[in-house]
Amino acid sequence: MLFINAIEMYTIGSKIILGIFFALLLYILLQFAMKMIEMGYVLRRKKPFFVHFYPFLRTLSQNQIFILKNQFLFYGKLDSKHKKYFEHRVASFIKDKDFIGRDGMKITDEVKVLIASTAVMLTFGFRDFYIGLINKIVVYPDKFFSKINNEYHKGEFNPKLKALVISWKDFKLGYKTTKDNINLGIHEFVHAIHLNSLNERDISSTIFSDSFTELTEMLSKDESLREELIQSKYIRKYAFTNQFEFLAVVVESFIESPKEFKQHFPNIYFKIRQMLNFDFAGY
Repeated sequence: MLFINAIEMYTIGSKIILGIFFALLLYILLQFAMKMIEMGYVLRRKKPFFVHFYPFLRTLSQNQIFILKNQFLFYGKLDSKHKKYFEHRVASFIKDKDFIGRDGMKITDEVKVLIASTAVMLTFGFRDFYIGLINKIVVYPDKFFSKINNEYHKGEFNPKLKALVISWKDFKLGYKTTKDNINLGIHEFVHAIHLNSLNERDISSTIFSDSFTELTEMLSKDESLREELIQSKYIRKYAFTNQFEFLAVVVESFIESPKEFKQHFPNIYFKIRQMLNFDFAGY
């Protein structure tokens, strides 16, 4: 009797293990099939198959939502569904990063919400919006002395320390003056997103880095467009320092004055739009 029970237990155990094995195998095959389907979609459409999917939505406090409504114009242009998604991402970004004040700078809700909202805005067309190369955000009240080149900076991104560092005064000025195509927060976050896209292989990073490669190839082949850019008063001269500064400057222009950008340089405009998957009102 004991022998028969042992055989039955062994049989049941074998069936359970076999069932688990086939369930895992089916899951792996489904994951692979979904990736292949999405890759085909990406090749055709140059965008992710989907962007927003959340088991639950994080929420912001009433004070934080008040700050969003009154100080962040992009949020106000979204429909009610995407406002909830935006709030979720801001709350998630704040929770994921360490915000550190220097030289007496206090980290308030305003600081966290506006800085996080800048990152979330730029990655709102991405599926993965966390920017993994950033662990901490260091905020100074004004310009700060940087040991990188022993000069005073308004902002910098340090990939080795996984730190984005900004002057709060200059960050706020970037949003106060909205038509000069200069925005410190956008500029520094673009650097981080750019480098992150070279390190990560998620679908949004791949689209971003591939689109940038396409942009550089387009500019290298079109000498007249390149010369027009250089002579243009629309794109400021700092853009031509190197390819990283070029991208940061043109994204500043893309965000702040999309209509003018589209009018002056439509081919570059649509490539940036593709890079960010920026399918939102006004863009």
